[in-house]
Amino acid sequence: MLFLGRQRQRTCSGLSRRSFLQIGGSTILGLTLADLLRLRASGATPASGSAKSVILLWLWGGPSQLDTFDPKPNAPIEYRGPFSTIPTKTTGVRVTEFFPKIAALSDQFTLIRSMNTQSNDHGVAGTIGLTGSMTGAVNLGGTMSGGAVRPATGAIVAKARLASGGSNAPGDNKLPPFMVIGGKLHQGKKAITGEGGGTLGPLYDPFRLEYDPLKGTKIPGLQLTSDLTPDRLQDRKQLMSEFEKLGQLPDHLRSVQAIDEYRWQAFSMLTAPEARKMFDLSQESQTTIDRYGRTRFGQSCLLARRLVENRVPFVQVNWSDHVEAEEDSGDGGWDHHYRNFQIMQDRHAPWLDQALSALLIDLKERGLLSSTLVVAVGEFGRSPKINDKAGREHWEKCYCSLLAGGGVAGGRVVGSSNAKAEFPHDRPVTPADLAATIHHCAGITTEQAVILGIAPGGKVVEELF
Repeated sequence: MLFLGRQRQRTCSGLSRRSFLQIGGSTILGLTLADLLRLRASGATPASGSAKSVILLWLWGGPSQLDTFDPKPNAPIEYRGPFSTIPTKTTGVRVTEFFPKIAALSDQFTLIRSMNTQSNDHGVAGTIGLTGSMTGAVNLGGTMSGGAVRPATGAIVAKARLASGGSNAPGDNKLPPFMVIGGKLHQGKKAITGEGGGTLGPLYDPFRLEYDPLKGTKIPGLQLTSDLTPDRLQDRKQLMSEFEKLGQLPDHLRSVQAIDEYRWQAFSMLTAPEARKMFDLSQESQTTIDRYGRTRFGQSCLLARRLVENRVPFVQVNWSDHVEAEEDSGDGGWDHHYRNFQIMQDRHAPWLDQALSALLIDLKERGLLSSTLVVAVGEFGRSPKINDKAGREHWEKCYCSLLAGGGVAGGRVVGSSNAKAEFPHDRPVTPADLAATIHHCAGITTEQAVILGIAPGGKVVEELF
């Protein structure tokens, strides 16, 4: 089902002015989506590139490289941990034993085992990972790095799409070009920077969806009151039209950015039966739902597939909103300072194995993998040496990422780490390099990036192609 939200704010006449203004002035309806539609009315030529869409699987909290895709079976036990390894479909490449489904698909993806970043603070590393830059990052203590926050990679892809016409194919349904499935990212209950438009402005902030296992897909930007159902929107639009004809539209409604053609188009588009069906996972077969796994992340990956199927250029799926595990008052992030191996074995490894493998298989079966770049990565890795709480600490010096589709060759490994996965042994890759590579796959040329003022600081990882 599609859950649009309920907010009981009533007056004697039914709908409070505050509720009405909230609808008109929300980030999506008041600015982003409406202005997006206005920009798209110009209709130029779309950017070209192997990846018509990008799915970023953001593994928030920092997965351990040793316990996922860069195991070290010959390292001392206090480094390698208790898990065994299994072979993949690629000769000589092994992964941790809890990823058999991903291992069977290694010919479809490439691993980068030499990722490294500049900070082991979740907030700072998160900003770097999402934007390719430390500028504007805020650490756990509240200290901000100098400079303005750069746009998220998703915002840059959105900017490039809008600048080139914003359409991927004739007849596309003009959905927002940058969508995030999941709430805002936090560490220590503090939101991080770098998830949105940054210096590009709020027009390029993501349109956010949230998947709730009990209530289905939620759209936080559309908090409808209980008496303002989607079916009544057209009646309200007609009422506004009549008010305007009579010159009796109240001044406070004229002042909000909600009563023009584009904003009503945006509002009706997101609440139309067709859009509700697209966000509604009950439209999928039970077999497909089960294939992804009935977890929040699994079903969010399924929703991401539905969005790229509808030509959304950039979809980010957040593993969790908070870095902490449920036991630490979080919502299941990868920040496993203790009980790492128990959590990995019981939850995180099987959930990621099921969801990521299902996404790759589903995209390939539907003929979408070649035109969809899938990137799975966190903000950093975990310390190679196990601590005294059966966990691993933050480790920014070496970690992994996985890339598939969108022109990326399969069956490869780029870079390597040393014998204990402490440091890159060769071909170090930074988040800025990863961002530049995503730009390349999405068809954003260096010249375009410079003209648009969105050139990344990294270099394309050519070995991926």
